[in-house]
Amino acid sequence: MTEAAPAQAGPTGAPTKPQNADVTAWVAVVAGALGAMLATLDISIVNSALPVIQGEIGATGTEGTWIATSFLVAEIVVIPLSAWLERLFGLRTLLIIAVTAFTGFSILCGIATDLTTMIIGRTGQGFMGGVLIPTAMTIVAKRLPPHQQPIGMALFGMTVVLGPVMGPLIGGWLTENLSWHYAFFVNVPVCATLLLLLFVGLPHEKPNWEYLTQADWAGILGMILGLGGLTVVLEEGHREEWFDSSLIRWLTLITVIGFASLIYGQLYASKPVLKLRLLLSRQFGSVAVMALALGMVMYGSIYVIPQFLAIISDYNAFQTGLVIFWMGVPAFLLMPVLPFMIRRVDIRIAVGAGMLLMALSCFVSTSLTAESGGAVFTESQLIRGVGMILAMMFLNQATVASVAKDEAGDASGIFNAARNLGGSFALAGLASFQDQRTWHHSRRMEETLNANSVSLQSYLDSLARTFGGMDEAMAVLDRTIQREAFVMTYNDVFFVMGLLTVITVPLVVFLKPLPKNVSLSMH
Repeated sequence: MTEAAPAQAGPTGAPTKPQNADVTAWVAVVAGALGAMLATLDISIVNSALPVIQGEIGATGTEGTWIATSFLVAEIVVIPLSAWLERLFGLRTLLIIAVTAFTGFSILCGIATDLTTMIIGRTGQGFMGGVLIPTAMTIVAKRLPPHQQPIGMALFGMTVVLGPVMGPLIGGWLTENLSWHYAFFVNVPVCATLLLLLFVGLPHEKPNWEYLTQADWAGILGMILGLGGLTVVLEEGHREEWFDSSLIRWLTLITVIGFASLIYGQLYASKPVLKLRLLLSRQFGSVAVMALALGMVMYGSIYVIPQFLAIISDYNAFQTGLVIFWMGVPAFLLMPVLPFMIRRVDIRIAVGAGMLLMALSCFVSTSLTAESGGAVFTESQLIRGVGMILAMMFLNQATVASVAKDEAGDASGIFNAARNLGGSFALAGLASFQDQRTWHHSRRMEETLNANSVSLQSYLDSLARTFGGMDEAMAVLDRTIQREAFVMTYNDVFFVMGLLTVITVPLVVFLKPLPKNVSLSMH
């Protein structure tokens, strides 16, 4: 492990200026940030192209969702395992394997002509991409001295925020102007650059094969079954009508068995694969809960806004991507001042402000109408972006501050997995909530319509003359009711997301403030 040199005493006994990182260290940090962006970007890059992909590979709408779900499931499973994999292979070897395989799976997705090949490729992408996210934080810790780590953390935080918001924009543009295949092929030159940076920036570390013989296999298997099963249940439960489906019942059983095996490993393994006891700490437990809320708002808004714009405003994929991208703008603007803020601003104030801003961004979007277009989201997306970068950056620091230095890798894995699980919880909950609220609003509006009302009869007669008959008029009325019910439902969705975020804000009192002008080392 490469560690930053401490300040040395000069001839007069006064400490000299701390040694700065060399060029290769910064090359490694850039590589880590680029890898994290690639992994987070590929979660959402296919969303814009999904209808086109489904049509070309012969998948139904329900089957097509697995193109996105398989990536997310694999990524959530492997993120907590990354600390163990790093100790097993060494950091550089692990990342070279991950990036090389990610390239191969991206090519497989790009040439896929059937659903099975596409799902295999996406699952492989998720497994390899999941390694790239938490290890980016590890690179910052290993290669930068403490006084320069805030710069590395700022770079990492910016890429993790930008990845999901750039995905729909890049995927939409490539699909509209070239072909959906390029949403996968675009990874090839990026991965080639990433490999070069890794070879230059990271020193070789010998693999430690003892971790294979001493591995917590019950915990590893339990994590794969538990997290994988839970994510699929959350993603597919609504479509499968939950426990009415034998698939969901079997997956729930697998999930329970998986978590039981994980707990067994925690209790009896000499070296548990993941130190879940960290969650028993009030401080780190609070960080994990806020990470769930962070993921819910980040991925929930990226899920809801494109739906609204497609259904209500008739936006295409690229137009929708432009609206989503506004959330990433504050990351660019705040980048120069983030390292200074990390050194100077109290974690509790920054995280609290970030979570409140994210809640505010949701409340701002609770007055949508059927005439609302993409411009109505500009203000909320900018506010959400500021809140997201503040909460993300300082929760990264809180993650490290809340555990011992040798547990930072485990803490990072749990934090990143919690953020992605928050996205899964949001997608599962929002799908059910949307159906219930749309039905509720539709029934309420229909109950207010009196068949004997003179104004209603006049309105229907007018529609009948315009559209050529009473049946057509009734169809138009039904579509109008459904559209208004959708709009009211989206207002409800944003209100609930804002409320859930506000509820987590008091947890900031459990965060440990950092000493001023001192950054953290994760060695």
